[in-house]
Amino acid sequence: MNNAYMSAIAALAGSLLGALALLATTWLTQHTQGRAERFARAMSRREHLYGEFIDEASKIISDAVTHEFDDPSKFVRIYAVIGKLRLFASDKVISKAEEVLRLVFDMYRRPNIDFRNLTHTDGDEHDVLRAFSVVCREDLGV
Repeated sequence: MNNAYMSAIAALAGSLLGALALLATTWLTQHTQGRAERFARAMSRREHLYGEFIDEASKIISDAVTHEFDDPSKFVRIYAVIGKLRLFASDKVISKAEEVLRLVFDMYRRPNIDFRNLTHTDGDEHDVLRAFSVVCREDLGV
């Protein structure tokens, strides 16, 4: 073969190899960035749902310690949030959310709390969201 042909073939092969390397690098970069964005969105979604659950549970806990159980519709929102949690959260988080709900039902069965005679240590037993918060922090990697 002629040296001119060998040089031309080598140049074309080098260009082709360079283009393939560039294509592979671009695809890998896009794939990695896409995965990172999906992960960030999933974490943000879970963080929002955890906060929404804490908001709803706090309202119901406040009602449970000061009122009798009279209106089951108060639980509609928190059941909806737990349903959303089942779509995105880990089993540990869902288990703790269900535990919070059981504790709230138990709080409704107890006599109402008189906050005028409440000491600082009495409030610790009513922190039913602490275990849920700890599990959420673990799940989020915080």
